[in-house]
Amino acid sequence: MARSKRSETLKKPGKPHEVVNLRLAIPNKGRISGPVMDLMDKSGLHLLDSGERRLVSRTPDPHVEVLFARPVDIPEYVANGAADLGITGHDMVLERESDVAELLDLKIGSASLVLAVREDAPFRSPRDLQGKRVATEFPVISRNYFQDLGIQVTLVPVGGACEATPYLGIAEAIIDLSSSGNTLRSNRLRIMTEVLSTSTMLIANRESLASKGKKIEEIQVALESVVRARGQCYLMMNVMRTCIDEVTSVLPGLSGPTVMEVASRDDMVAVHAVVEEERVYQLIHLLKQAGARDILVMPIARMIP
Repeated sequence: MARSKRSETLKKPGKPHEVVNLRLAIPNKGRISGPVMDLMDKSGLHLLDSGERRLVSRTPDPHVEVLFARPVDIPEYVANGAADLGITGHDMVLERESDVAELLDLKIGSASLVLAVREDAPFRSPRDLQGKRVATEFPVISRNYFQDLGIQVTLVPVGGACEATPYLGIAEAIIDLSSSGNTLRSNRLRIMTEVLSTSTMLIANRESLASKGKKIEEIQVALESVVRARGQCYLMMNVMRTCIDEVTSVLPGLSGPTVMEVASRDDMVAVHAVVEEERVYQLIHLLKQAGARDILVMPIARMIP
């Protein structure tokens, strides 16, 4: 019997005779999919099969492959060993109640799970919802939240468009993800309280941590180096020795600026520093006033402490 294309993709993700010993699950769609792909590219784990529609893709590391999955399924794939590592939201881990290790906050897709009601609703606190209906895509988190408060509600699981339910008479309140609050406001909903904060996490299978710890650490360091570099840039400039104190006092480098000798110039030094990108505009003017010249501003791809 001929095998399906799907089984071929899963069983032979790499080149012939290669041993793939670590699988990383990442979102196949959704709000964090694009940022995760960008993170993968910058970390050096870009996909070699990105032009093909596959369930599993190779990476430049012959021992690491990437599995595409729904964000909500990734915690269970990692917990049961179908994947050694995964990238998904902290909220997804809690919702699936998966026994995984959260290794690193990737600072992507930060949002809040909030309890919201209609703008004209009389409810002012969660306790006002005693005996009411709450619509949500997160029934497990919502159940635990209300149980901890000792409040009895009827949960109404929905698969999308949660914000419409209060106006359709389906529920008196919702628990839903919100990053800016704009969607809730546009649907005339008022946030009553925050249920939890969430972000995108690198998670690991606990057994894999013990058996493949070295490889997992290698991937974690690669991803963390990109996270650390985000929003930072590298400044380089030449400074007359008489101006060193004034110039270095302006620079807010991570651990202070680095001062180096300049070949064939006894009266000048090179000063380098890592600074926050949002401060560069103001710093350039201050540095020029302090006596810096030949200033270069460069992006930073990765930072490894």
